[in-house]
Amino acid sequence: MYRAFNDEPQHNQRLVLQHQLRNKFEPMASLSDQRDFFADLAPAGFYVALRVGYAFPEEDLNELPQRWVDTYTERGLVVFDPVMRWIYSTVGVTRWSEITEHDPAGILPLARTLGLKYAATASYTRPNDAGLRSYATLFRTDREFTEAEMEALCRMVSRLHCAGAEQPKLTAAEIEAIRMQADGLRIKQIAGELGISDSAVKARLAGAKRKLGAKTPSELLKIATQKRLF
Repeated sequence: MYRAFNDEPQHNQRLVLQHQLRNKFEPMASLSDQRDFFADLAPAGFYVALRVGYAFPEEDLNELPQRWVDTYTERGLVVFDPVMRWIYSTVGVTRWSEITEHDPAGILPLARTLGLKYAATASYTRPNDAGLRSYATLFRTDREFTEAEMEALCRMVSRLHCAGAEQPKLTAAEIEAIRMQADGLRIKQIAGELGISDSAVKARLAGAKRKLGAKTPSELLKIATQKRLF
């Protein structure tokens, strides 16, 4: 969770960062458009998962060091991970050095031995989100994350979570049209398969683009794939 700002330099840093965030990130864009924000905060790597349900996130951005990914995967560490326990029991932000969860597999010291000396994690969900949760983990090698950086991280995760959750839902017909287009069918072929007019297919795809904020057919397919709509 946040701690109080106890000195003037930290307070000034927070105000400057808030000002930069307002100018740079309004209005809220997609997760991929925010890559530079996370990369600037976490030069050693990061992972962001938005609206994780039973198993998979609707969107994610993975720029973790490959050595960490390989070690974590090969050892099956997810079931022992104290950070994941913290994520699913907390709304807020913390440094890994402050996590007190039991760590039987030694995951926290393992990260440090692999060069990921400093880490911060933010987790966010709302009571009406039906179990969906978003989180991000960031790494540095040079220093601990500052209070201002952690507050900015928590704010960004919450805004990305809410921005996606509040998007209008696609209809079954719109999803079907996207899926068929992803399979390589053209407008006329989709219309023939569904027994509707070309204009009706175009209307479904246009509605989907509007709801998902896509400007082109390729962008629509990319967003739909990220959100695992089909």
